[in-house]
Amino acid sequence: MEEVNLKEMFSYFLSKYLLIILFVVLGVGACIVYSLFIQKPMYNSYTTVVLARSSDSTSNSGTLQSDVTTNQKLVSTYREIIKSRRILNQVISNLDLNMSYETLHNMVSVTNEKDTELIKIAVNSQNSKDAKDIANEIAKVFSKEIESIYEIKNLSIIDYADENTTPYNINVPKQMVISVLVSFVLACGIIFVMFYFDTTIKSSEEIEEKIGLPVLGVVPFKPTLKGGNK
Repeated sequence: MEEVNLKEMFSYFLSKYLLIILFVVLGVGACIVYSLFIQKPMYNSYTTVVLARSSDSTSNSGTLQSDVTTNQKLVSTYREIIKSRRILNQVISNLDLNMSYETLHNMVSVTNEKDTELIKIAVNSQNSKDAKDIANEIAKVFSKEIESIYEIKNLSIIDYADENTTPYNINVPKQMVISVLVSFVLACGIIFVMFYFDTTIKSSEEIEEKIGLPVLGVVPFKPTLKGGNK
């Protein structure tokens, strides 16, 4: 493998600066077109429910600890119930949504903070109002159905969902920065390959290095001279 002359490579890169600029401009342009006209905005809204404790928990520390442990175990079960057909089909019916259970199921995510009794119900949608309405309706239906399933009332909604009008998946400035970096790296990669496989002689010093003999003279090339013209 031939040794790469860093000085020559740097000069070669400088001579191809227009190619780098072209790649960056095309990359940024493609990013803007994709972000503004192709990429579909997605909105997120969430509501939070908490598992309540029994009324006599405050007077008995043992009961309090037992309630906390029981509720934390119930959280995992409740997370699955929230995304069940029983809950989501009722939400679809209540809001008259034109979608299947599978579609709504994929829009909903349920999480909880470790070692807490809080359950966060988040909804992603292409419509910000739908995301808010669905999240709130899931919380309401879930709270009501839990009473029927377990015959207890141990859920309270502590945060209702608000409409978030800023899409979470589109960040034009950030995407432009990424496109500039990617375009620059891609252009540099192509130029490096061009340089590496370029076998033309670029200087008299390179001739001396390759053949091991000194150059006696250099004849300048003047493309304006034709035939016998001087």
